[in-house]
Amino acid sequence: MEKKDKIKILILDDEKQFTEELSGFFEGTDYESFEANTAAEGKRILSNHEIDLLILDVRLPGVNGLDILKEVKAQYTRMEVIIISAHGDMDTVIKAMRLGAFDYLRKPFRFIDIQIAIERTQKYLQMQRRLKQMEERNSLISKSLEEKIDRQFIGVSPQILEVFEQATTAANYPDANVLITGESGTGKENIARIIHYSSPRKDHVFCAVNSSAITETLLESEFFGHKKGSFTGAFADKMGYFEVCNQGTLFLDEIADMPFNLQAKILRATEEKVITRVGDTSQIRTDFRVISATNHDIEKRVERKNFRLDLLHRLNTLHIHIPALRERPDDIEPLVMHFVDFFSTRFNRPNIQVSPEVFKDLRNYDFPGNVRELRNMTERAIILCKGNTLGIADFRVKPQKQEAVIIKDELVDLKANEIKIIRSTLQRCKYNQQAASDALGITRDALSRKMKKYDISITRGED
Repeated sequence: MEKKDKIKILILDDEKQFTEELSGFFEGTDYESFEANTAAEGKRILSNHEIDLLILDVRLPGVNGLDILKEVKAQYTRMEVIIISAHGDMDTVIKAMRLGAFDYLRKPFRFIDIQIAIERTQKYLQMQRRLKQMEERNSLISKSLEEKIDRQFIGVSPQILEVFEQATTAANYPDANVLITGESGTGKENIARIIHYSSPRKDHVFCAVNSSAITETLLESEFFGHKKGSFTGAFADKMGYFEVCNQGTLFLDEIADMPFNLQAKILRATEEKVITRVGDTSQIRTDFRVISATNHDIEKRVERKNFRLDLLHRLNTLHIHIPALRERPDDIEPLVMHFVDFFSTRFNRPNIQVSPEVFKDLRNYDFPGNVRELRNMTERAIILCKGNTLGIADFRVKPQKQEAVIIKDELVDLKANEIKIIRSTLQRCKYNQQAASDALGITRDALSRKMKKYDISITRGED
């Protein structure tokens, strides 16, 4: 979640008492102020901070304020400037306006006058519009919750509304373990965070762990902790994830990839809420909730004896499945508009519009990378867009859906489908791994790991 922006103001005046008093006026408001009493000090602040508004005295020791105005308007074209002076005359006012000053105030003036002048600036108006857009966006969670989870949850479709309702229900049962399933990029960690920060455990630790990213030799130490000297490199006592998450939530991502030999220990810890550090004998009691997630058919893993059935039962007290983006096309438009607003602000490209044809064509796209792919796609479109309107050419997707695999058997082989998707994406991207990872909505390192895991080569003749 983007935190509410503050307009950054630099007060450049040779009277220290004046800058201090004006800066004090801005305390506790939607403004963040900086003070400078010399031109050199002002330039240093400008170079180190993204200043939105400069309040500039027209007369400074050894330099003409109008010269500074001319310089900063050339270097910082989007910065607003309000000129102030105790010795104003019409010639100075006219010159200041011609050089790009937004307003001119003559000393002495009331601080409310500077407040009114600020509220007339374009920068202020833009931020007010952004605030209104944030009020009206299709977020399913409150602003306070967005601030806690540091992300948003956008959607309007019945499918995603049901997912949100299930997450809200899970939050009301802080001791129940939750299993979240869904394809890569659907937002499983978002749901996990919503559950945690909406629950009575919200004031304690939320710890996210990728079960497949930890080396097998360190897995036990990472989860249970270790005692100093228990193995080479154990230079001090260390708390494990279970202990760190006391009264909080442990989020286990990619749980289906957890090594089989660790699963029995995880099961016992989740059942008894008692752990023992590696190299120690004393037991430590800890109270935590486990939320786990996977993009695999975990029941098929159980059938193949790669995952313990009893651990699945322990983790699967409540089950939430997030549908793929292609199964809820009504969410595409609000998500695109949200990402456009976010990235246009980040890249300082206001007034970006989206052509209606974009939404029509995106609804006919499969989105193998789901919401993550749509986010990356929108970011790239804004970066590469030449004008202020995004067209379908900026998104670089095929207008029709790829031929869907007709699945009649309820037991879907997700591994085979994932291999097929990766291979077809690599072929479509001419075996450029960076382009393929962007299209799939994953990092290049993640793609490399999957290629190694599934023994996928980049030989062009491979089917």
